Amino acid sequence: MYKNDKVIRRYSEPFKLKILDELTTGKLNKYQLGKAYGIAPTTINEWIKKYNRKDLMNTRITVKTKDEITRIKELQKEIEQLKKLLLKKDLDAMV
Repeated sequence: MYKNDKVIRRYSEPFKLKILDELTTGKLNKYQLGKAYGIAPTTINEWIKKYNRKDLMNTRITVKTKDEITRIKELQKEIEQLKKLLLKKDLDAMV
């Protein structure tokens, strides 16, 4: 085998679907499945896209408490006030 030779792996359709089914059960994540079967997590992502299983893609969920929401609103108001003050200062400097 030469230095630049690469091993190209081809996986059967039933094998791919088996991996996606195991991912669906939630017992193992992509990284654990990849390690167990010697598959890169990016390959599993490609199979998810190929079989239109967007439910298996990572999704980001942000959970905020009422305190956090209140704090964010307060900070947004403060930012607006600071913008107005900065604009006023710039206008005063120009005059």
